[in-house]
Amino acid sequence: MSIAAKAKARPRNEALLYQIRKNKASYFLMAPYFILFFLFTVLPVAMSIYLSFNYFNMLEAPRWVGWSNYIKLLLEDDIFIISLRNTLLFAVITGPVSYLLCLLFAWIINEFTPKVRSLLTLVFYAPSICGNAYMIWNLILTGDRYGYLNGLLLRLRLINEPILWMQTEQYIMPVLIVVQLWLSLGTGFLAFIAGLQTVDKGMYEAAAIDGVKNRWQELWFVTLPAMRAQLMFGAVMQITQSFAVADISIALAGNPSVNYAGATVVTHLLDYGSTRLDMGYASAIATILFLLMVGTNKLVQRVLRRVGE
Repeated sequence: MSIAAKAKARPRNEALLYQIRKNKASYFLMAPYFILFFLFTVLPVAMSIYLSFNYFNMLEAPRWVGWSNYIKLLLEDDIFIISLRNTLLFAVITGPVSYLLCLLFAWIINEFTPKVRSLLTLVFYAPSICGNAYMIWNLILTGDRYGYLNGLLLRLRLINEPILWMQTEQYIMPVLIVVQLWLSLGTGFLAFIAGLQTVDKGMYEAAAIDGVKNRWQELWFVTLPAMRAQLMFGAVMQITQSFAVADISIALAGNPSVNYAGATVVTHLLDYGSTRLDMGYASAIATILFLLMVGTNKLVQRVLRRVGE
């Protein structure tokens, strides 16, 4: 570093130290959170990235293999390519659709009286916290004539024999998408409800004076910009859910599913991490998934910054 650069950096460092000393009480109060965040989020991510360049079977010390895990993952692992394609298809469909559904239902429910709004919020949110959700769908999708869906279709004479829904390759991904959309009204939905409650009513009167004429213009120019923080939070939650899907696929289609039609990046990760105990390779899969999530979040943030323009 040159002498001029050091001279410029010195005042900035001194200013930073002055701000830390001035607000030391605030930093002290935030310290427990930052310590826990570092220990349970930052450190595991850093360790996972490091292990992705190693062969590690949990019995021996990690052995450095460089880019071998990534080369095998991207060029030799056909199942990973299938899982990646399924995950991207799943995310592209369920992410935006569930996000828009959360926003739409929250906007509609917000117009009701407080008691009705509370009841409807519980009704829409309940599936996301229902511990028996997969059991219900297993009953619906049972492959014999006693399954609810097969029984209904047979009674309506739309089919002549029961369909093995989760054992037929062409039906697995559409069914998983439908189930995920049904379960998607979760934390993001509650965030939108909360954001709508905090919008200042006086802003609508000011907007009417400025020329806003209908509810759609109110939504775009007033409501959405006022709840941009909740929109960002909801986007992060929906992206995380759509990319990290695994429980639905395992519970309904099994792991592995028929011809890996329901395989996702996370199910592939669980296969290597929990079953084969190849933690280096599993860490490489986790790193690819992490980069996908970060990249998608950055893209969505750029789009949401244009809301209301």
